[in-house]
Amino acid sequence: MSDTHEPDPHANATASPGEQLRRERENQALTMSEVADALNLRLAVVRGLEEDDYEEVPIAAYRRGYLRAYAHLLGIEDTPVLEAYRARYASQDAAQHRLTPVQVSRPPSRLGAWLFRLVSLLVLAGLIGLTLTWWQSRGGGEPPSIGESDPVAVDHLDGSTSVTESEAAPAATTPDATGPADLPPLPEAAAEAAEAASATRPSVAETEGATGGGDAAMAAGGGDSVATAPREAADAAVAGERNADTESADDNGEPVATQADAGRLAFTFSEQSWTEVFDATNQRVFVGLQEPGTTASVEGEPPFRLTVGNATGVELIWQGESVDLVERAGANNVARFTLGE
Repeated sequence: MSDTHEPDPHANATASPGEQLRRERENQALTMSEVADALNLRLAVVRGLEEDDYEEVPIAAYRRGYLRAYAHLLGIEDTPVLEAYRARYASQDAAQHRLTPVQVSRPPSRLGAWLFRLVSLLVLAGLIGLTLTWWQSRGGGEPPSIGESDPVAVDHLDGSTSVTESEAAPAATTPDATGPADLPPLPEAAAEAAEAASATRPSVAETEGATGGGDAAMAAGGGDSVATAPREAADAAVAGERNADTESADDNGEPVATQADAGRLAFTFSEQSWTEVFDATNQRVFVGLQEPGTTASVEGEPPFRLTVGNATGVELIWQGESVDLVERAGANNVARFTLGE
């Protein structure tokens, strides 16, 4: 197949390049598949070369190269094959060369540059807005300022304690002629004791009638005692009731449960954790990134809605019992649950 031999010049005088190659291939008993494998071409390309159909090879330079390689494979001269190709397709190759498009790159105009910047800014603003909306939908936002939540005490293992108070103590009220204006209402027992005390104490008018004008100033000066006597009796009655309730609870051997114990959460952080707690009024009572080796006591009104990050490194005590945060944590080790429903 590689030996060079001269074909019949009269037979190739009018034959097309594809016909010359096909005849020589058939004379050497070769198949198109063998030729395609030898030339490392697709079978469709070899068939197009033999049928003078160059749709598979649109570039003229590649056509001449494939024809030349095909002739060398068959061991014949490539000159007659290429001359027959030029005689038939020289005009088409020239037209194709003239019609080859030339790509000219132009710099973008100023208007296009400004439009690109404007669109980029709008896209960036939209992304920022979506991010803020998503954050607010998760209950995020700024951490609560002082006065928005109950006091939170954070105890460090080194013995130091930091306390965040909600607000300063309310200003003292100004008492009027009848006593402090904003004292809580007296219980029924305290009110009865106050009425009994006021009934047994003589009034200012009776004292003035009994002592005469000389003792009027003393009776008027003792008006404070007359006004405050019912309050003192009421306070004594309330204290007596509290002591009686405490003694009754001690006698029965039952602990005295307070509302603060039911609404207190105790955290111990052995690893860094982002923790957030909302109470029954949907008020955020605790939030922040807690450092390892710290503890926190949170008070509020149950039920509590909690989000505890890095749950494996946090211990929670509620109503004297440990809460299993690992069981409530998801695949990302974040526990989101409601406590005290």
